[in-house]
Amino acid sequence: MVLVNGKAESRITIADRGLQYGDGLFETIAFRHGKAEFLDAHIQRLLAGCERLSIPFQQLAELSQELNSVYQQLGDTQCIIKIIITRGCGGRGYFADKTSVPTRIISTHDSPSYPQHYGQTGITVRLCQHKLSDNSALAGIKHLNRLDNVIARNEWDDTNIGEGLLFDQSEYLIEGTMTNVFIVKSQQLITPLLNSSGVAGIMRAQIIAIAQQLDLPFKQAMLTQDDLMSADEVFVCNSVNGIWPVRAIADSVKQYATGPITQQLQQALTKVER
Repeated sequence: MVLVNGKAESRITIADRGLQYGDGLFETIAFRHGKAEFLDAHIQRLLAGCERLSIPFQQLAELSQELNSVYQQLGDTQCIIKIIITRGCGGRGYFADKTSVPTRIISTHDSPSYPQHYGQTGITVRLCQHKLSDNSALAGIKHLNRLDNVIARNEWDDTNIGEGLLFDQSEYLIEGTMTNVFIVKSQQLITPLLNSSGVAGIMRAQIIAIAQQLDLPFKQAMLTQDDLMSADEVFVCNSVNGIWPVRAIADSVKQYATGPITQQLQQALTKVER
């Protein structure tokens, strides 16, 4: 199912700035049991991204109506809903026409099929060679310019590897190709600072909130590969897959157990209102 500006359509004009320049944002939302999970958080991040990029998005009411229509058609189907907002059509050139009307795209997709053990006994990750670009103006938001992630994800085609971890230009750990990352070291939960790159994920925010509710020692910090290798526990997360413990790093002897803090967070997450 695809809607473009509320109409059943699978094409956009070639002049759309989302196609021409990646000028826009997107959200990927799990739809389960007749509900779009963490919808408010996704919409708030989308609106914050539009504000950061100065995209004059004034069609929230229309987007909400279109989503409700999608929900009704999906029924109990479990799938992924993707929302894309572009700046709209603005002609050739980087200067953005202030009168452009943003384009709204809603599409549905099959839920990804991953082995069940990913969330139980964990995954093997690799350390990606490609480095994330540094840009504090874009850090945190889920903009359409995801070439760093595309390049990194295409470094491997091995079904034994569940995710790749990305570092920035200064060799600090930032995120996975499709996830955020946490480590546990000396009973403290730590996740990378996202001041210069990376996406501030919806599940990342949920886990931070849970940690605060449970009074778990927590901080955001600049993490190195040495920090990763000396960690007691490591896990990755996103809003579709939840928490995946990391059990090993490819091409190294490093292995991790699914430790007590990871298990505690997994259990607490099952009780979170979605």
